[in-house]
Parts: sequence; C-alpha cells; structure tokens
Amino acid sequence: MQTKRAIFIKSAAAIATLAVLILASPRVSITQTSLNERITGAIDERSRSIIQGHLHPLARPQLDQGRLSPVRTLHRITMMFKRTAAQQRNLAALLVEQQNPASPNYHRWLSPEEFADRFGLSSADLDKIARWLQNQGFTIDDTARSRSWITFSGTVQQMQSAFNTEMHEYLVDATRHYAAATEPSVPTAMGDVVLGFGSLNDFRLKPRVKSRKVNFTSNISGNHFLTPDDLATIYNVRPLYSAGLDGTGQKIAVMGQTNIIVSDILAFRTASGLPVTPPTTVLVPGSADPGINPDDLGEADLDLEWAGALAPNAEIIYVNSSNGVFDSFQYSIGQNLASAISISYGDCEGNFSRSDLNLLGALAQQANAQGITISAAAGDSGATDCDGDFTDRQVARLGLTVDAPASFPYVTAVGGTTLYDVGNYWSTANNGNNGSALSYIPEVPWNDTLVFRESGLSAAGGGSSIYFSKPDWQSGPGVLNNGARDIPDISVSASLHDAYLICSMGSCVDGYRASDNTLFAVHGTSAGPPVVSGIVALLNQRMTAPQGNVNPGLYRLAQISPSAFHDISTGGNWMPCQAGTRDCPRGGLIGYGAGQGYDLVTGLGSLDVANLITSWPLLTSTP
Repeated sequence: MQTKRAIFIKSAAAIATLAVLILASPRVSITQTSLNERITGAIDERSRSIIQGHLHPLARPQLDQGRLSPVRTLHRITMMFKRTAAQQRNLAALLVEQQNPASPNYHRWLSPEEFADRFGLSSADLDKIARWLQNQGFTIDDTARSRSWITFSGTVQQMQSAFNTEMHEYLVDATRHYAAATEPSVPTAMGDVVLGFGSLNDFRLKPRVKSRKVNFTSNISGNHFLTPDDLATIYNVRPLYSAGLDGTGQKIAVMGQTNIIVSDILAFRTASGLPVTPPTTVLVPGSADPGINPDDLGEADLDLEWAGALAPNAEIIYVNSSNGVFDSFQYSIGQNLASAISISYGDCEGNFSRSDLNLLGALAQQANAQGITISAAAGDSGATDCDGDFTDRQVARLGLTVDAPASFPYVTAVGGTTLYDVGNYWSTANNGNNGSALSYIPEVPWNDTLVFRESGLSAAGGGSSIYFSKPDWQSGPGVLNNGARDIPDISVSASLHDAYLICSMGSCVDGYRASDNTLFAVHGTSAGPPVVSGIVALLNQRMTAPQGNVNPGLYRLAQISPSAFHDISTGGNWMPCQAGTRDCPRGGLIGYGAGQGYDLVTGLGSLDVANLITSWPLLTSTP
C-alpha cells in the first residue's frame, strides 16, 4: 500500500500542490507575493489548454445515456484560480506560522480581501476572465472577495462551446445524473490561471445520519437517549457555563442542501432548555430554492439543533444551496460567515474527481488562513468507507478507504464512540432540561455491526488517506509512521446504543415526544461536526479570538495535557469483508484496533471539554 500511495501522490501534480502546507517548515519566511498580471497575451480561442481531473469516478462509460439537453441551464459553475508556485509556498508558510506561537504571524488571520492581495488573482486578470465569460454568453453570479474563483451560469450548449467539453447523462443506481464526459479546456492564455471547475456534475453528497422513530418509553425499556444536557455532563462542559462561557458572540455555520422547518429547531431548543432562538438562514445567491428534501431534512435538523447544544448562545447560521453542501461551503468561506464550520456530509476519497479535491483543498486552505475551524464527519462504515454507499451491503468489498473532506489536513475529522454505560451512569429520572447522565461514561469505538449486529456496515470511520501525506503536526504516541494523513483526529458518541434526540418534520409535540409518544432518534458520526463546532465556539470565546485549524493544538495538547482527552484503547472499527477483494485475501475482518495514544479508530479519543479549554493557553507558553 505504501508504494501505491507514493506513486499516486507523485503523479497527481495538482493535488500535490495542496500538500505544500504539510511539508512546510515553521522557519520558512513569508514574502509578499506580487500580483502581476498573468494573462499577458490575447485570449485566442484557437489555442487551448486542457484542464485535467474533471471526469467523475461514478460517471462510467457503461452508464452513459448520451448527451445532456443543450438548452438546459447549469447554475453556479465555479472556475477556481490556480495560485502561482510562489503564492502557494507563501500560503503554506503563513498557515504554519499562524499556528506557531513564536511567530509574529501567530493567529493573525486574514480577511478575504487581504487573502486576495496576497494569494488571489490580480484584479486585471479577473476582469479579463469575467469579460471573456460574458462574451461566451454566461451570466456572472459571483466573484470571490478573495479573487480566488468566479461563479457563472449558462446553458449546456454554452458550456460545451466555451470549454470544448461534452456534458452527458449517466444512469447510476437507477438515478439520472449529469457530468462532463470529456475534460474541459480553456484558451491557452488562461491555462496557467485556471485550477479547475466546480459543479460540472450533479453528484450531490447523500446525508449520512441514521434515523429512526423509537416506539417505546425509555423509562420502561432502560434505553437512554442523548440530550444537550447529557452531553454537557458526559464531556464535562458544565464548569464552563459556570465560568460564563456559553458561546456568546460566536458564530457557527452549518452546511446544508435543503430547506428546513424552523419550528422543529425551536421545538428542540425548548425541549432542551436552550435559548429559543432560530438559526439565521442563508440561501447562496444565484442558487435555486432547493425546497425541502426529506432525505436531507433529518441531517439538517441534527446539525442545526446540535450545533447549538453545547454553545447555547452562539449564533447558528444555516447556509443552503441547491448545488449542494460544497457550494454552501464555498460561499461560507468566501464571505467569512463564521469562525467555525460544521459539515456532516462526505464520501469516500475514491468517489471524488481529482478536480473536486483540488478545489475543496484550496477552499479549506483559505478558510484556515482566515481563522476558520472546519469539522467534518469521519464516516460511518468503519475502515471501509467506500462500501458505505451501499446501505444493504453486509460485507465490505472495496478495501480500506477513508472519508473526505475529513481526510483533508485542514479539517478536524470527528470519529465515533459508544458509551459503555455498564454501571450507575444515569439517573432514574430526567432533570428540568431532560438530562439524566450523572458523569462521564467510559467509551469504546462505535461498532454497531459487530456489537449490536445492526444490518449494513455501521462503525466509526478511520484509516489513512491515499491523497494527503502526513502533516507535521500529526505526531505523538500511537501516530503511525506511514507518511499519510490519518483520521480521525478526535471522537464523539455516535452509536445507536445511546442515540441523539432531534425534532424533525413536526415530531416534537410534548417535549421530544410525538403525539403517538414516539421519539425521533439519530446516530452516526454526523453528530460529531456540529458538537465539535459548538466546543470550538466555547474555545474561541475563552481565547477571545478564532483558533483556525485546531489540529496542531490538539495533537500538541495531547502530549502536554493528556487530561483534556479520554483515551480509548480497546475495540476497533473492523468490518466483515468478502474474501478475495482488496485488503481481504482470505475473508474475515478488515480495519483497525484502538490502542493507547492515537489510533485509526478514535484518534486522540473524546474530549474533556473543560480540561481542554482550560489547558489551551498552555500552547502559547510551551515550546
């Protein structure tokens, strides 16, 4: 596996440019990049440069249904601009220095405009590209404040004519999708400026949350369900409330791709004893109204309700787009909407086009430079993430794989645990906020497939990236010397055993209960990003400033203040596998076991939040 990984990274030059950050040294100096014009010649249509990496892995030739209708309108296509080699080196150095307490650039975050002046395209070049697009008949939807991208809309015919590509339909799992059938090209004068295109396909990510209505009462069955009050007790958040930390003045942006029913969010906050304040909702300008998608609504409700669970006075901003969560992600970063971003959607690395990974990596780097912390779910199919798309699959067939964007070095990957509540950890009655947890509850890796025999592959995601090499900050006891970015970084309860309560589709009539006395319970690593984003809001409030990419701090703190983490050292994310498939020559199980220190199952472990935030200032005084 190591040899294959090295060959792939070496051959993927575009992705390798994103890995400069990982290899950068804190001692690299930062120099101002001169924004000289890069488009110096005439934009001649006759000379073209192909922009590689846009053929989606799921748009296979055998699934091709022919050309897409030429009159169909494609909305919010993104042209992302490539940084020069000097810009990328300087950005890599800046990102390292922003996390180095000894550097004068420590936590000196950039605005999008400051990012533009150092790492964006020149205004003159941007104007040339905008005029060229308009001359092709496109409508300009947005130009990034960072001058890092431009979004536009037009017909399929205009796309095919301007970029010499073909747009086809594909029938994938009985659903029609569209995607580029050939690589796009641009006039050669723009060839060294364009990194790639976003939204050249409509393979939207699917929600990962696992939901069910619970048809019994917990006080009779003995089952327990998590409320915000429970999580505040289990992960030791309550002392922070006593110290006045509640998220006041902080903003958390939640990524979505469906409209929501605000009354559900308010009902959840009422039942949980939280301030009854609605989220701020933002529809990305130029996006069509996505309406309410029942498949996505439960995910949106979980993310919005639990983002405010541990930071009750933080402002929750719901960013929504019919083009999908990554369009919401792009807009949130471009507008610098919040210092914490929660994204619970993802897919295995192999299901992304190379261009999509390039664009997401460039966006995530900009987010970190602006001081934004991104939290993403590590996946729900154990160490075999690509098999997770097949919900009825009982054994893995596609080998060891991990989830993106969790695998990005610029993102905090949140895995899953199971509360091992054998003993006296719950009260026999709920308190006024519907909580009943009495203390921290020991945890093991979430693995409902092996422990609870749940159908399908259902366990904590974790493993090693095939795209990204090991960041310098990912070190410490237990961290493998494998040269690869490993996930998760930290973990949060995710098991069906103690599922999260939510309100969705009018389910909460009497507290959390519906009119038929049922509860709406969900589980999976989808719960992790909003919960961790709430913790980041408390941390930012305590430090009176955004913290950016918190991963370097987490790994350093695990060594100097281990009481900030609950180390989880038994269990694993093994999945049954089919004999003769990749990584499974003889059948049985594939995956990883938990161990002391870091592991590929629960990362550094779960958090003792009060200890984490109390200890965080040590990072500025410890070499």
